[in-house]
Amino acid sequence: MNSEMVLKNVKYLDVCKKTFVDGDIVIKDGKIFSINQEYDSQNVIDCTGKYLVPGFIDGHIHLESSIISPDNFAKMVIKHGTTAVVTDPHEIANVCGIDGIKWMLEKTKNAPMDVFFNVPSCVPATPFDESAFELKSEDVRECFDLSEDRILGLAEVMNYPGVIYDDEEIYNKIKIAKEKGKVVDGHAPGVVGEGFKKYVNAGIMSDHECTKFEEAREKLEIAKASNKEFYIMVREGTAEKNLEALYKLFNTDEYKDYLMFVTDDKHPEELKLNGHIDYIINKAIGLGVDVVDAYVASSYNAAKYFGLKDRGSIEVGKKADLVVLDDINECEINFVIKNGKRVSDEEINNIAEESIDEELDRKVRNSINMDYVDESKVKKSGKLPVIKLVEGEIITQFSGYASDYDLENDIIKVVVIESNKNTNHIGVAYLNGMGLKEGAIGTTVAHDSHYMIVAGTNDKDIVCAVNELVKIKGGKVVVKNENIISELALPIANLMTDIEPNEVINKVNELKNSVEVNDGIDPFMNLSFISLAVIDEIILLPGGAFSVKDWGFIK
Repeated sequence: MNSEMVLKNVKYLDVCKKTFVDGDIVIKDGKIFSINQEYDSQNVIDCTGKYLVPGFIDGHIHLESSIISPDNFAKMVIKHGTTAVVTDPHEIANVCGIDGIKWMLEKTKNAPMDVFFNVPSCVPATPFDESAFELKSEDVRECFDLSEDRILGLAEVMNYPGVIYDDEEIYNKIKIAKEKGKVVDGHAPGVVGEGFKKYVNAGIMSDHECTKFEEAREKLEIAKASNKEFYIMVREGTAEKNLEALYKLFNTDEYKDYLMFVTDDKHPEELKLNGHIDYIINKAIGLGVDVVDAYVASSYNAAKYFGLKDRGSIEVGKKADLVVLDDINECEINFVIKNGKRVSDEEINNIAEESIDEELDRKVRNSINMDYVDESKVKKSGKLPVIKLVEGEIITQFSGYASDYDLENDIIKVVVIESNKNTNHIGVAYLNGMGLKEGAIGTTVAHDSHYMIVAGTNDKDIVCAVNELVKIKGGKVVVKNENIISELALPIANLMTDIEPNEVINKVNELKNSVEVNDGIDPFMNLSFISLAVIDEIILLPGGAFSVKDWGFIK
């Protein structure tokens, strides 16, 4: 028998026996052809002392949040053993609608890793948002038909109040996914008790928003009592890091088979510095998670949940998406195999850029649609709510009212602008906790509708930042004394750039280094969550300050 590759004398992970086993792995036609059988190959790799695990799978990520193009993201993470991701493209869908999802599908068609999709369930995230597009249930049905093989389910159902209070539209979307035999991802921060029981019985199958052990355990127990199979996605990304709070779930045998690792979002500077799923595995083992359980959660459990029957384990007939390790305790990667071939830097760098329909590409790259503004647009008389940032968190708190800047007490102004439909809607409030002493910063990465958000110490610099973001078709900017100090253009759906990741990392570091803020505050990340109405106490929308608790605008 001739084969493409033989991994000789390797210790491979048997996910069924939950142990590492000695063996020779024969790879042919991109698959595992045999284990411990005779072979004839010119490509025998002696793996004595090395370990073999299935390729890693990130079960929930928004690729747009990396701000690099999805093909560049794939080139970065394949080296870290990630051979597949499941992305929720709701960021680009809010800005570009179905065209944005089509663009993402085309852009990742021949990426060095497999990019699967879930159809966004909540575009916009709330009825109070002003996203450029809305995906109704009939649009969701159309999205499922874009790719039979690559679309795996309905993405995070953030509208948990809609599920609990019988919103017909959200139930229609769930029904469509179920009719097609697809999964339905959840998003239910803090939802427990009877509310969660109804949520899981509606057909929701997972949650990545658990930040406390007791919350995750209760959700698993409620699902079990309801005879529902339910998974906790243990999130460790850039914005949210929940592994330390949840790792003890692995200590319970009945829970650990329903856990998987996800990032939700991952910025390129962190990818370069720490890695991707390999970083989570290493950290989990360091916290005391059993080595085998950590690798099973990084691959097999995700494959099982999403119905990816061709991967996730080392068995005859499975895809040869594999990671060879020097050290399983620190997830030290020797090399990666994708589709039966050893991944090399040369091959990655020589991957041709996808050719995308010119008109589709034009639509995605021209998403900013608003007029330049003057100071009159950002002025508001009278008292306005103060939004307080929390150090080390992306949440916000209500902190009274203010009627003007007060830099001594860290009161600056923040504006949120609907920037895709030219409605001229501008929400204005005050901001506490950033620590900005001069100038203004702005971004068009603003979850989830991706408005333009600018915070500053004076109206002139705020206006300068707004107009520069219009000029560069979206991005991030720092302004001082009406001068542009640093900027990064994000012309792809005002969210991403084509430029090489290392250059993006340098630009991001330059942006951060040009701004002095309080410890525990990431200026652009914290700013980008000020308009997200599904996790905070008080946020700002183009229509004004909004109370998440009271589910309405603050008068």
